[in-house]
Amino acid sequence: MKNKVIEQYEADENMMIQIYVQWCANHDINPIELYGKAYPHQTSNEVLIEVMENTEKNALDVDTQSVLYVLQLFGNDDLAFEVSEAAKTFK
Repeated sequence: MKNKVIEQYEADENMMIQIYVQWCANHDINPIELYGKAYPHQTSNEVLIEVMENTEKNALDVDTQSVLYVLQLFGNDDLAFEVSEAAKTFK
């Protein structure tokens, strides 16, 4: 049961990353650079890089409110802040 919960969390976290990367791709924002603004002391995120390599611009429409909600749901408030700041530039 414990392993199932961990697997589900990891799958959900991967979905969050996919939503974030898709939003960035759709708005011509480098997800690694934006992530770096939110978390400057973290090393590179391999999952983020992998998802980036497999994401096509406009493959899925992701609105800003959805990406903010998902990021905050996973406790990525600093990244949600950076997304909201970036979103101000195209409103």
